[in-house]
Amino acid sequence: MRDVATAVKFGTDGWRGIIADDFTYANVRVAVLAIAHYVLKQEDAARGVCIGYDTRFGSRAFACVAAEVLANAGIPVALASEIVPTPALSYAVRERGAAGGVMITSSHNPAQWNGVKYKASYGGSGKPSIMAAIESYLGDPLPDAAVAAKIEEVNFNLEYIAAIARFVDLDAIRRSGYKFLIDCMYGCGRGVIAGIFTQAGIPFVEIRSDLNPLFPGINPEPILPHIRASQLAVVAERCDAGFITDGDADRIGAVDEHGNVVDAHKVYAVLLHWLLARKGWPGDVTRAFNTTKMLDRIAAKYGRTLHEHGIGFKYVCDLMLEREILIGGEESGGVGISRHLPERDGLLNSLLLANVMADEKKTLGELVAALQEEFGEHQYGRIDMHIDEGLKQSAIARASALGVGDTMAGMKVLRVETMDGIKFFLDNPACAGRKNVAETWLLLRASGTEPLLRVYCESCAAESVTQVLEGARAFVLAGRAQ
Repeated sequence: MRDVATAVKFGTDGWRGIIADDFTYANVRVAVLAIAHYVLKQEDAARGVCIGYDTRFGSRAFACVAAEVLANAGIPVALASEIVPTPALSYAVRERGAAGGVMITSSHNPAQWNGVKYKASYGGSGKPSIMAAIESYLGDPLPDAAVAAKIEEVNFNLEYIAAIARFVDLDAIRRSGYKFLIDCMYGCGRGVIAGIFTQAGIPFVEIRSDLNPLFPGINPEPILPHIRASQLAVVAERCDAGFITDGDADRIGAVDEHGNVVDAHKVYAVLLHWLLARKGWPGDVTRAFNTTKMLDRIAAKYGRTLHEHGIGFKYVCDLMLEREILIGGEESGGVGISRHLPERDGLLNSLLLANVMADEKKTLGELVAALQEEFGEHQYGRIDMHIDEGLKQSAIARASALGVGDTMAGMKVLRVETMDGIKFFLDNPACAGRKNVAETWLLLRASGTEPLLRVYCESCAAESVTQVLEGARAFVLAGRAQ
């Protein structure tokens, strides 16, 4: 069985593959069998496992295969009776006291992908130690239990929707008079916020909420170019903000009232500032290595400790379980608030942004402008370079050889950090002499599971970000000539 297992590799939040290529029933069984090993050996298996699935092709069928594997191993299963957002599954795991959860989803990946996410008993991403333990069982045989456990179908959505509706002040949002655009990106956030807003009498327009596993014309990732429909609709429908959730609804994207993209960094900054300035809830702050340093300035103003960590929400979750953390997040739009769950939640964060707007009496664009004014202009960009493995490794090797005083993207390197990838802080002439602006940094990070190199940049102006990213692109592609 080891030869089959080689196709399965757990990354930061689980395993993903291309449907009918490596994401097959056989490999799903391998992945879930490893989860069964873990649950039987390191959790109270009698508490059972919750299983959910998204809107992708075959997800329900793959979920049924997962349920069969776990039940045959003697582990009771609560199987979602309908499509469920990932944070709703996590909520069910915690509230039901389950041993863990399995979510069949490939999140923001293109339509031909699917995946298996594991959620631990506390209702969040598996800690690095948990994911490593699951991966260690890949390919190990597990005999069937003498008697198969029960598989019960459950609607996980009802209690979750009620919980996130209670978490925010819907009356204040309604009284604000603001109108919102909701873009579900054909994912499993479909109908959730729309239902809450309908019941509360809050004006909204919902788009791309129909069930279409092809995600026509887009990847269900709340970034450009996939959110152009939101940019157009928010202006055409005269909305005050647009909220976008990804394929499994655990990540958020946004556009302001003018159709401008509000990237995940600024979404996080808006939420953090509101929680500290208005709510005053206790706890430290976390952020991933590739997120905006505006968060550091906000946390410092309010005397909060900020923890920087590796890329992947499992690191946020790990910290939330170790100490009192108010909020934690990552560059890709995953933000979690521990009072709710040690889990990212694009649906809750959409509601919270509406709550911030209502409390501050500002549109989303006005909120972002106010933060830029107070904490300095921070602009951000990212490019994903789909290149062959050799070029990817060449770029990382050449970048690793650079140090202070060398040149990257046409700028002098001031310092280098290597927590997760290679980050260069650059002496940027475009920022010289300007007060209270962002440092310029560039991060190169190779995917561990795909032929992909991600390049991130933050700087003091959008034009500067473009310049640095293009310089980095040229640096990477120069490896072809060697």
